[in-house]
Amino acid sequence: MIETPRLRLVPCELIHFEAILENEKNLESLLDVTLADEWLGFPAAQEAMRPSYEFLKANPSALGWWTYLFVFKPEFKLIGLGGFKGRPTNEGVAEIGYALAPGYRGKGLATEAAAGLIDYAFVDPLVVEMRAHTLPERNASTRVLERVGMKYVGSLQDPTDGEVWRWSLERAQ
Repeated sequence: MIETPRLRLVPCELIHFEAILENEKNLESLLDVTLADEWLGFPAAQEAMRPSYEFLKANPSALGWWTYLFVFKPEFKLIGLGGFKGRPTNEGVAEIGYALAPGYRGKGLATEAAAGLIDYAFVDPLVVEMRAHTLPERNASTRVLERVGMKYVGSLQDPTDGEVWRWSLERAQ
């Protein structure tokens, strides 16, 4: 678990994925929270739950380097999710992503979650660089990455998403 001042980032275990896939309201009793409206952040996140579950099921050592559920501590409310795109590479690179319920955006919570994920990753001495990818435009997500110290390093073609911008933060920074 990752704790920040206002958030608890709970590693999404198989039991959590199963609850989401069966009936996401089951998370309320598992986590002792209520669900924010649209807590998954965007419709494609729901579609990613089955493959994310299957990946963790096949790769249990990914726990801690996979999906996290974001709980807003003052309200005991599940407000989003994010995490890592898997364990760090052999080159020491870890990648983060995040999404918040619309009602919780613009309050610094995505920045807090991203900072928590970065701090967690840099505890591992093998991690030398953090990365993230965004749509190729200035938006709320690019502002979050700038606030946590990431720098825009260029664009690339993602096989699924097309052109994306790459952001990076090296341990030395």
